[in-house]
Amino acid sequence: MTGRWIAPGSVIGILGGGQLGRMMALSAREMGYRIAVLEPNADSPAGMVADKEVTAGYDDRSGAEILADECDVLTYEFENITAETADFLEETLYLPQGSRLLRISQDRLAEKETITSFDIPVVPYRGIHTYAELLEAVEEIGYPAVLKTTRGGYDGKGQRIIEDEKALLPAWEALCTAAPLVIEEKLDFDCEISVIVTRSVHGEITTFPTAENKHRGGILHQTIVPARLSEDLQEQAQELALRFASSIDLVGTLAVEMFVAGGSIYVNEIAPRPHNSGHFTINACETSQFEQHIRAVCGWPLGSTELLKPVVMVNLLGQHVESYLEQHRRLPTGHLHLYGKKEAKHNRKMGHVTFMADHTGDILAELDASPVWNMDINQEA
Repeated sequence: MTGRWIAPGSVIGILGGGQLGRMMALSAREMGYRIAVLEPNADSPAGMVADKEVTAGYDDRSGAEILADECDVLTYEFENITAETADFLEETLYLPQGSRLLRISQDRLAEKETITSFDIPVVPYRGIHTYAELLEAVEEIGYPAVLKTTRGGYDGKGQRIIEDEKALLPAWEALCTAAPLVIEEKLDFDCEISVIVTRSVHGEITTFPTAENKHRGGILHQTIVPARLSEDLQEQAQELALRFASSIDLVGTLAVEMFVAGGSIYVNEIAPRPHNSGHFTINACETSQFEQHIRAVCGWPLGSTELLKPVVMVNLLGQHVESYLEQHRRLPTGHLHLYGKKEAKHNRKMGHVTFMADHTGDILAELDASPVWNMDINQEA
């Protein structure tokens, strides 16, 4: 594989103006790059730290054309870009990541089919187009199961849990307008983990330490590193992430999310960009996932991913921010990252805090005892 080296002083275009784009832009600025952002909403988190913000929808060809005129290399922080926009930008601009992985990750069924084609284990699943197919599939998969839309779902959205036969029709009626759907076994897993893998335009590849993830209401709550798993399981997770990245000819950064159940690992989904579960790398690793991503797409040698110290990353949702600012002196000293979003809405990711210590157990005990994160995820403030 050969790729261009994009020198400092060049302009990096970012599709998407959220917090991932913001942190990507901050890393790029440290390396001497200028930033242009395409985002539907003005004064976005990434736009605040960019040299130019193009305010246009992701399906707006004129906005894409403006962005193409502004930058020397293009990347993205948000994978749900329309196929037409991605095709246009790939044809007219240097998009080292390409559009293939974007298309795969936008469709849960295509994603699972691609993962299994590389001999990587996933939870048993079936594609669903009709209610009759749903009835047939659940006969094979059994209860409980999870019915999901193939497109647009994140943070637990776009899915229904089917505990028994009575729940089949309501689940179908809730999601059928988004068919085709995917049904999969609701795995009784021990824990959720992820591996962030980066591959450069020159084929160099690295992984960050295996992370253990705890969710609340489908939203990531904590990331714990090192993961509280055996070395063998951590190595298996690393190998699966590397196998997928190499098989798909990845360029850039990718998160591979997995379930651990009964001593086995199943890949759940992929995200072809820096990821919430990799935020710990900003403070706790020699190179962050964001700097590594910029290095990968701009043709730099990749940096060391060594973990400097055990770490717990905790998300700050809208209902947590005020409480954290009031209570932070009663907590272990942490690294605060706020994203610059204008309104602290319930369950909206407003920032995160990274806590580092010799033992993650000590941090977790203090965080669990703190009132900051005690508000139920479904309870409006």
